[in-house]
Amino acid sequence: MSGTFGKVAARLSGQAALLLGWSPNRFWSATPEELATVLAAMRTPDGEGVDRGTIDRLMEQDRDG
Repeated sequence: MSGTFGKVAARLSGQAALLLGWSPNRFWSATPEELATVLAAMRTPDGEGVDRGTIDRLMEQDRDG
C-alpha cells in the first residue's frame, strides 16, 4: 500500500507544481482540505476552468512579504 501512496503523492505534488505554482514544500505543508479547496476554486459554476492569467494574478496577490 505504501508504494501506491508514494506514486500518487508524487503525481499530485507534480500536478500542484504545474497547475498552482506550488513548490514541493508548499504542497507538503498543505492539508488535503486546502488542496481540495484550491482545486475546486479553479472551476467556475458553469464548469469552465480558470485561465492562467487569473491564476497568475491570484498568485501575485498571495505572495508573502
